[in-house]
Amino acid sequence: MSQQSEDRAQEVPVGLDRTLGVPQIVFMVVAMAAPLTVFAGLIPLMLGSGNGIGTPVDFVLVGIVLVLFTVGYSAMTPEVRNAGAFYSYVQRGLGTGAGLGAAALALVTYALLIVAVSAYLGAAARNVLVTFSGVSVPWWCLAAAGLAAIGYLGYRNVEVSARVLGALLIAEVAIVALVDLAVVLRGGDNGLSAQPLTWDAFTTGATGTGIMFAVFGFVGFETTAVFRSEAQDPDRTIPKATYIAVVLIALIYAFSSWAMINGLGVARAVDLAADDPEGLAPGLATRYLSQAAHDVMQVLLVTSFFACVLTAHNVVARYLFALGRQGALPVSLGSAHPTHRSPHVASLLTSGVIGTLLAATAIAGLDPVVEIYAWFGGAGTLGLIVLLALTSAAIVVHFRKVGTATAWTGTVAPVLSLAALGAILVLVIGNFELLIGSRTGAYVFLAVIAGAFACGLAWSPLLRRRRPQTYAALE
Repeated sequence: MSQQSEDRAQEVPVGLDRTLGVPQIVFMVVAMAAPLTVFAGLIPLMLGSGNGIGTPVDFVLVGIVLVLFTVGYSAMTPEVRNAGAFYSYVQRGLGTGAGLGAAALALVTYALLIVAVSAYLGAAARNVLVTFSGVSVPWWCLAAAGLAAIGYLGYRNVEVSARVLGALLIAEVAIVALVDLAVVLRGGDNGLSAQPLTWDAFTTGATGTGIMFAVFGFVGFETTAVFRSEAQDPDRTIPKATYIAVVLIALIYAFSSWAMINGLGVARAVDLAADDPEGLAPGLATRYLSQAAHDVMQVLLVTSFFACVLTAHNVVARYLFALGRQGALPVSLGSAHPTHRSPHVASLLTSGVIGTLLAATAIAGLDPVVEIYAWFGGAGTLGLIVLLALTSAAIVVHFRKVGTATAWTGTVAPVLSLAALGAILVLVIGNFELLIGSRTGAYVFLAVIAGAFACGLAWSPLLRRRRPQTYAALE
């Protein structure tokens, strides 16, 4: 057997199908970013409490930073032989201790994001039921039903999830595109203006807050590497899918925010967003299309949340699967279903943990949007930025050791992305109380994020003492 064949045999966890091409992976990643959710929920928030009409530039700048990140991330992909994503890259560059810290932080980060979006899923579904039937059902009942369906899909072959996500994503992007197109064709509120794309607009208002929320909108772009074990040709598929996902997300959000501002009127957009952020997008659909478009948008908002949670569920399950395969967690988590050839044990554990956390928030009486979505989503955003910065540092260190990349892919681009992500991290921490909405909550979630990484670090020496062979295999 050739060395290349041996490497490939070692990297493939037995039992998982290599059925995913670039389109399927891009569908899952963009579905997790949830374009309609950002259009209807995040952009109005950025207009009202961020840097106002400078919002489109926020997405462009964050997109540029993440493209720089992707340069080094993609260059390192052929040298990372498992599907642990952040964990694998950080471990390769900064060592096993930092890698296990990143793994723990990633699991907590995505769990926080799943809880946040699941709560909003329940609230959005409740609104749809009230609109169409007049029946009011507790949000947590509907969220539980959504999680049950997601658990079923996560238990089965990933291609089933990819097909579901593809259909839902096409529908939600279509309604956003129709509203954008209608605004452009009708000339907006008072003619189309390029003012939202200027530097003056970007630097007006709370620029730091706008950048923070923009990063939230890109959540999930990096998860392409999690599907490495199921990609048809991972060394080519993963980098290509990552670039496409980042650029596509940036373009959709920048154009849609520009269209929304023009549809509302450049002079009035900020005030309207501050007065009624939840009604902004459906109101645009009614004004520029029809009442039917308003109703369709409400329904698709539910499916957008569903698609986001489904992708995040699959990501967490594959993190657990990779850690189980390597022996860092119980080996049962690394087993594949004999029929579906899916990480079914890891998927079941993910469903159980998320269900428990969501039940705890419901019992505590937290509001699904103002408290659960805002608090847990803000904490997840912070965790993601820390992971991105750690990965950028790992890429720089790795290529300085091995010297297998060009100066641009191995040093310049990763260093630029690390510097930019560091600046964003400082902004987020400095404004974290505003993002969470509570000083106590901010301290609690900061402790959770720091504690997750610390627990991973602490597990490293314990693993080395208790299972030295397993630890040696991780290095």
